[in-house]
Amino acid sequence: MKGKDRHIGSRTATAFAFLFPFLVLYTLFIIWPVIQGIYVSLHRWGLMGKIRFLGISNYTRFLSDKFFWASLWNTTWFVIISVPLLVFGSLVLALLANRKTPLQKYLRIAYYVPNVLSVSVISWMFRIMASPYQGFFSTLFHSLGILRPNQEIMWLTEPNLIWVIVTSSTVWWTSGFSMMLYISALQDIPLQVYEAADIDGASKGLQLWRITLPLLKSTIYLVLLLQIIASFKIFGQIFMISGGGPGNLTRPLIQYIYESAFAKNEMGYASAMSYALFLVLVVLSVIQIKFQNRREKA
Repeated sequence: MKGKDRHIGSRTATAFAFLFPFLVLYTLFIIWPVIQGIYVSLHRWGLMGKIRFLGISNYTRFLSDKFFWASLWNTTWFVIISVPLLVFGSLVLALLANRKTPLQKYLRIAYYVPNVLSVSVISWMFRIMASPYQGFFSTLFHSLGILRPNQEIMWLTEPNLIWVIVTSSTVWWTSGFSMMLYISALQDIPLQVYEAADIDGASKGLQLWRITLPLLKSTIYLVLLLQIIASFKIFGQIFMISGGGPGNLTRPLIQYIYESAFAKNEMGYASAMSYALFLVLVVLSVIQIKFQNRREKA
């Protein structure tokens, strides 16, 4: 018995020895910054350091800050218009790239390649494409006769059109990652299920609705959760394409946090807003997980 306990203790010590470097780095770069951020949010804090203790004043301040709520709504609006396109658009790409055709490998590479580009490359590329007079969209619409020679569409200054550019760039850029998650799930579906459906005379459309989509339900929930979190953290595309404009009509919450911290020198207030965004993401994640568990048990 003692020998067995000694063996278990030895294995535990070995496992802890392998985990210890990770725990040190995780604590140093994740846990400690979170704790430090909470401490900063309780103070009036500038770029030069702590100024004075404020308690929860930074947290009550943004409750009456109209710019905070406007930025939060801009972020939420981006989530509303981008997440459905990302979830279902990447599913369509996965279904196309999973078909047994000579172009299968090419389609997978072509759909995924944008995901390896940086946000700065994507943003400046779409900004140039949306430029009036000489941009790709302007040239295309003029060549097709959609626009008259003296007519232009100001993609980057119209409030509704700028969302089209930002959303299009994000969907084109990030769909590849979700597509790979779907492809992985599609390959886990046994081929015998489809063979049995073919024998029973089920059409391809019926197989999609009765076999493929139900078996992909857990992956769809996962992609939905990941895309909601990612879309709430939107910053780079908007900052480099529109700068939050025209005016502040497209400024997301993270950009407002960034400006509060480094332009207005209010790092304590910015930290408080960061934890407010974190709380929003936690609540949305818990709601979605609860909903998913309830649907799976039903």
